[in-house]
Amino acid sequence: MLNKILCIDDDQITLMLCKMVIAKATFSNEIATAKNGEDALNFFDTLKTSDKTITKPELIFLDLNMPIMSGWEFLDAFNTEKYAEFHNTKIIILSSTIDPGDLEKSKKYPLVIDFLPKPISKEMLEYLKDKIQF
Repeated sequence: MLNKILCIDDDQITLMLCKMVIAKATFSNEIATAKNGEDALNFFDTLKTSDKTITKPELIFLDLNMPIMSGWEFLDAFNTEKYAEFHNTKIIILSSTIDPGDLEKSKKYPLVIDFLPKPISKEMLEYLKDKIQF
């Protein structure tokens, strides 16, 4: 079981579903959420300045198409030296896109370990348990 996951999605129903499925599958002890990439970067900025005993997310579920700051913009910012202390965090793109170009583009980001279709499911989490090996 992971200690902490961050779900980044602008859709409140998707976030609620993520929380329910992750909790039911006992996949993570704690689930944090952000409604867009900018909120997620603010979340990590807060972690950088907070007590070091606060748990950092080990995994991020990232939507691509969001207002204010998209998943792609988040990835570009998160992959910089500013967030280097979080670069052991794995990222799963969880998107409803069917554009094969998005899958190819995701491969240029070393932190992205998979690109999966929405919605999240218990079967998907079982697959990820094997892939992440925890």
